Parts: sequence; structure tokens; C-alpha cells
Amino acid sequence: MLKIALVVNEPPPYRIPVFNQIAATPGIELQVIFCCRREPNRCWDLPAMAFDHRFLRERIRTVNDRFIHNNPDVLPALSRFMPDVVVGNGFNPTHLYSMAWARFKRKPYVPMTDGTADSERSFSRWHKHVRRLVYARAPACLAASQGGIALYRSYGVDPQRCLLSCLCIDNARFYPPQATQEKRYDFIFCSRIEAGKNPAFVLKLARQTSTLLGRRVQILFVGSGSQESATRSLARSYASELDADFYGFATQAELPALYQSARLFLFPTLGDVWGVVANEACAAGLPVLVSPHAGVAGELVVDGKNGYVCALDTAIWAEHAATLLQNDALRTRFAQHSLQQVGSYRFDLAAQGIVDACRAATQAPAASRQFNAGIP
Repeated sequence: MLKIALVVNEPPPYRIPVFNQIAATPGIELQVIFCCRREPNRCWDLPAMAFDHRFLRERIRTVNDRFIHNNPDVLPALSRFMPDVVVGNGFNPTHLYSMAWARFKRKPYVPMTDGTADSERSFSRWHKHVRRLVYARAPACLAASQGGIALYRSYGVDPQRCLLSCLCIDNARFYPPQATQEKRYDFIFCSRIEAGKNPAFVLKLARQTSTLLGRRVQILFVGSGSQESATRSLARSYASELDADFYGFATQAELPALYQSARLFLFPTLGDVWGVVANEACAAGLPVLVSPHAGVAGELVVDGKNGYVCALDTAIWAEHAATLLQNDALRTRFAQHSLQQVGSYRFDLAAQGIVDACRAATQAPAASRQFNAGIP
């Protein structure tokens, strides 16, 4: 029996089914240790957790809109479970304690990241130094994307030690119905309405698209956030050219119908390590327009195949959007490719990646399994 401990910040809805599958794998005993029940900016509704899990005593500090977890009680939690391998998805103090525990107990530690070279470009020299030390000594490394594999390679990690555990959703829940649903909206934007998600850009490109089409366009905003009031105000100023509806926060059960009510999905983020909303849009059969600052760009969303990867220029986005809205055959072809692309992003494959990394780590030569958490 291989005992795996996963040390994770919080329970995300798109990872819980993966953990459920790992726990159901023959020969695996899993315990997931969560730093908290929910970070302050999350409103997720969570699926059932059919795996052994523990919540640590919450100790969260906010630094530059990031949540830093510092849970020393992860040490006795690991000692009680006594895993054969520890997997951690970050570099919070809680994860550093977990690395130190693994080193002291001579257990392999497997780092797991959703990050990419682009998302970590602004990291300090110290942050990069710690990662280089940890990655160099890890017998296996887990990434959520090819961008994550490239990130490990930039730190000098042998690609043979890198395994994938993709970010995914329940594709079947979003699959479009057989009967053609009326597309009420030209565009859907589904995200927290925050500056980093670029909601003002969406309205500006919608306005330009209206000019190119010679008609009003309709856009649906799904989500809430600190920029909602400003976004509503900007939408009112464009009322002669577009109709903007604001749905607010949507539950997982409500999302499929919302995606299916639109023709195109807009994702002009200023920075997302991946972007699970793009999985949802693709599974609903939508073409996707995305900025190059999302991890899905070039992987799940392929330029000219199931969407466009565009620099953040409203004129370029409006031109692509107008082309797709005017050409039903092209939009249908892109939609079919979206369904094909997302088909390989599945819970079972994500679970298998984690299991394979843990087995590889425990089967590595003893010298490489003695994890050194950056201590000379």
C-alpha cells in the first residue's frame, strides 16, 4: 500500500474529483491536508469529498492580494499519517514545514505547480532560488500544463522527472444539449469581476464589434467582484451600442446553461496560471478568445483552431469576434474543436499523473529520495 499525503491550500471544486479518484485507486491510501476550509475570496460550492482529509487550524495572512498559509500543525498531522510520499502544491510556510518533515523522515517530496514561466516572471531572486533548490532535489515534479513543464525545465529539471496532472472539470455536465439552444448572447464573460480579469476590455471590444457588425451586441457577465460597479457604469455609457446583463455569482449547477446561452467566450485576463473557465467554455462547445497571459493559451485553446490567442488589442479582438459571429460555419467548426480539445482534460488522467509521480518518487534511487529542503 502506497501512502500519499497531499498538502493543499484549500479544497478547490475542480481538484476534489481528482482526489476522489486517487483515493479509489487500488494500492493507494490517500490523505489530503488542507491549510484552510476556504480562502477569503472564494465562493465555491464543493462536491462531496470521498477521501480521507484533515483541515489544519487556519492561519492566513494577506500580502499583495495573495494568501499566505502558516500552519505548523501540519507537522504532527504528517507524523500521525506517516505517508510514504508527500506532495505539496506551493511554497507557503506550511509547505516548507512539509518539505522539512519529508527531509527529516527521509521521505520523497513531490512539488506540484499550476504555474508557468510567465506567471513567475516577477518572482524575487530569493523565491526563484528556493524553487531551484527544491526542484533540483525532487525525485519527481508535477505540473498542471506544458507551461508548467517548461517552468521546471527553466530551473534545470530533467523533463523525464516531470509529470502532468491537468486542471479539468466534469466535461459531460457542460456538454451542449442535442436540441439547438437559442443563443441569446453574442459574448459571455465568466470570472470574478476584478481588474486582473480585464472586464473593461470586454466592454470596449464589444463596442468595437458592434461597429463592425452594424448592430447591437449582447454580452453576459457572470461573476461578482470589486470592479462590478465600475463595469456596470461603463456598460451604461455604451448602452446605445450594446446590451450588458449581469448575472452575479453562479453555482456550478447554473453554469452550463449560462455558457450555452452565448456564442463566444471572452477571456482577456492579465494573468492566469491556467483558467478553468476556459475548460468550462470548451466543454459547452464555445470558441474562446483568450489573451496570451493565460496558461490555456496554446494548449487547451489553439489559435485558429478552437479560438484565437490575441494580444490585448481591442481592434484585433473585435475583428476576430466579428468574423466568428458572421460566419456560422466557422463558428461551428471552432465549437467542435473546443469539444475535441477539452476531451483529453479529464479527472482520471489528472489522478493518474499524481499517482504515477508518487510511484516514481518512491521507486527512485535512495540517494535521490532523501529530500533536501534547500539546506546545504
